[in-house]
Amino acid sequence: MRLVIFVLALLLALPARAETTFVSILTYHRFNPQGSTGATTVSTKVFAAQMARIAERAIPVVVLRAVVLGEGLPARAVAITADDGHRSVYTEMFPILKRHGFHATLFLNPPGLGQGSYLRWEEIAEMLASGLIDCAPHTISHPNFPGERARRTPPDFARFLARELRDPREVLAARLGVAADLLAWPYGIHDAELEEAAEAAGYLAAFALGGRAAPAGAPRFAIPRYQVYEADIGARFDAVLNGVPRSAK
Repeated sequence: MRLVIFVLALLLALPARAETTFVSILTYHRFNPQGSTGATTVSTKVFAAQMARIAERAIPVVVLRAVVLGEGLPARAVAITADDGHRSVYTEMFPILKRHGFHATLFLNPPGLGQGSYLRWEEIAEMLASGLIDCAPHTISHPNFPGERARRTPPDFARFLARELRDPREVLAARLGVAADLLAWPYGIHDAELEEAAEAAGYLAAFALGGRAAPAGAPRFAIPRYQVYEADIGARFDAVLNGVPRSAK
């Protein structure tokens, strides 16, 4: 009995184990009510099931800016993003987000907006007015930066990079009145030169891909996100919510 009491006393004297803060940042592109038509398309049915799973597990969905600031984050959370500005964000994604009261950030290439299968400006304004949506730049032309660097002279690439980072901020700020100071790297590609240019252009942070959760203190201009797929259901989606790296599955 004395031994049991002694062991319990030792355990109580140990410092409490700190919980590790991480956020699983989900990245979507297109949605289709008829089913997935490609690697970056998720069916409306699967997206609805994924959001329901987050709600069932009572995992907090946080505003993306909170991930950058790192203040008041729970030990585990989810953030939702959608890249490129496809119109299905409005027709398929937004109604489901409203059902749950979930927040999301849209990363947009302004020249395509209002054309073809891309979001209309009035649809973006409506989503912003709901308080559930933020908008941020995804560059102007969605370039492959390493390819552009290889085919341009260094001065030309520097000018090109400056435009790609500056112009979408100016357009989104003027059209929507948003801060536009978060950036998503096209194709998730980034390197030290690009990161330094983004910081110099006034961005607060930039987001890549990488198939893993964003830990507390992640590099501000290379914050990882998960690309979410149609196959991310059941245990596979739970692994994402639990912050399991894709390579470890």
